[in-house]
Amino acid sequence: MTLKRNTISISKIVLMSTLLLSAVLFHCSKKGVTPGLPVIEPVIVTEPVKYDTDDPAIWVNPDDPGASLIIGTDKEADGGLYVYDLQGKIVSEKCIHSLQRPNNVDVEYGLMLNGAPVDIAVTTERLANKIRVFTLPDMQVVDGGGIEVFVGEALRAPMGIALYKRPADGAIFAVVGRKDGPKDGRYLWQYRLYDDGNGQVKADKVREFGRYSGIKEIEAIAVDDELGYVYYSDEGVGVRKYPADPDAPAANEELALFARDGFADDHEGISIYKVDDKTGYILVSDQGADEFHIYKREGEPGQPHHHPLVKVVRLSTQESDGSDVVSIPLNDRFPQGLFVAMSTDRTFHFYSWTDIAGEELLSHDGNTN
Repeated sequence: MTLKRNTISISKIVLMSTLLLSAVLFHCSKKGVTPGLPVIEPVIVTEPVKYDTDDPAIWVNPDDPGASLIIGTDKEADGGLYVYDLQGKIVSEKCIHSLQRPNNVDVEYGLMLNGAPVDIAVTTERLANKIRVFTLPDMQVVDGGGIEVFVGEALRAPMGIALYKRPADGAIFAVVGRKDGPKDGRYLWQYRLYDDGNGQVKADKVREFGRYSGIKEIEAIAVDDELGYVYYSDEGVGVRKYPADPDAPAANEELALFARDGFADDHEGISIYKVDDKTGYILVSDQGADEFHIYKREGEPGQPHHHPLVKVVRLSTQESDGSDVVSIPLNDRFPQGLFVAMSTDRTFHFYSWTDIAGEELLSHDGNTN
């Protein structure tokens, strides 16, 4: 009996090992998947949303970074915005429900309302053809029921959004993408957000821009306030780069198209880790490989629009669409910043930047302590 039990146990071990090896070989054989990468595990996995996570944004509490919040979309016809603390727990009294398929969300600081600066979270409400605006940290609605976008267009359905604060005058803009759009260089529309005189947010369109390949769609958008650039994922092609200021010279001319090679499927979420005002990293999700490709934010000497690949990381997130990152120390778990990525298991994963960066990036940036 002992021999039989041992034989069965050995057979089970051999079978399990074979299945595991087959799974690894299958994953590594997928186009674009980087072989040999270890899987980085999150520090925290949040409580799940009701339907379908899509995109997160991080709000840093200026008075107490340990009390910062993560706002994440629940993408459904009866979806909403979920608000989490740094432990991944839902802050139920701040959550917004009954939104009509919110896709992406972004955060900006210091919009002037009623004569005082207010931090805001803005999300796209796809089935209503609107963007929605909420104050932070209390999540009070300040949009008069929503702001319509892409008015007059046959193709509306807003999806991606990123906010830009112009350093020169503090003006705040929303760059909005859509589920589908034209290929004539006006896929994205940009709106200036301001007080309507009654403490509610109003928006004026200031620009139409952005090339589109027509291959898949454009969802992920990110803005670098300090350097003044907007990035977006043309999903089947790469990441496109434009000036963020609508009044910049040649504002509608594409500056770069990068992150074109080595992706298994769908260029998705974009987030910008800022070492300082001028240097850092651009992280782009390879949705089909569960990987993130990391590029130099500042480009190369004399070539600010050439963004070389510096590292690829594989995370435990599943088919990640959206992400966000901050470089501000938040607490002992996130001493050099927090990276948040959505996962298709209805959760958001919180990673310590030290785990994402590894020794090679931390030592390069002088952050080894």
